[in-house]
Amino acid sequence: MKILIDFFPILLFFGAYKFYGIYVGTAVLMAATVLQMALIYAIDRRLQTMHKVTLVLILLFGTLTLVLQDDRFIKWKPTVLYGAMSVALAVAVWVLKKNFLKLLLGSQLALPDGVWHRLNVAWIVYCAFMSAINAYVVVNFSTEAWVDFKLWGYVFPLVFLVAQGIYVAPHLKNDEPAA
Repeated sequence: MKILIDFFPILLFFGAYKFYGIYVGTAVLMAATVLQMALIYAIDRRLQTMHKVTLVLILLFGTLTLVLQDDRFIKWKPTVLYGAMSVALAVAVWVLKKNFLKLLLGSQLALPDGVWHRLNVAWIVYCAFMSAINAYVVVNFSTEAWVDFKLWGYVFPLVFLVAQGIYVAPHLKNDEPAA
């Protein structure tokens, strides 16, 4: 159920774009994201910081796209979001000496500090990569190609999350006694 909530704004955006164009697609994305956040809030009774940032950026860049009738704004939103995440994680770990991943997930996952550090670095690199690849597609390809990339580009986060799970699994502490 939760995975459907995560993917439905991009799927609705893609469908609206294919039938009605980028501006209707952008409006649908904005409305679907508001609905998505309302559903997440109804289920969890809170929104994580990432949810709030995503919502603000989609509404901001979407509004600029619609008001100015310039699709560059919505196309640059992922670059800005991923770039900001990469910089925030890097500053936190190397300047502030804080690991935000551990702060956010440490109560759910018991991992050694070295594993948390490597995960944080992996997220920094992943977010920088996603920011760069989106920028490359925006600059070098048509809006239609960018929309297709947005849909099919979901393979990147899926591969990253699976790889992360494979990496973390051996490091999880098993609290159950052996039988």
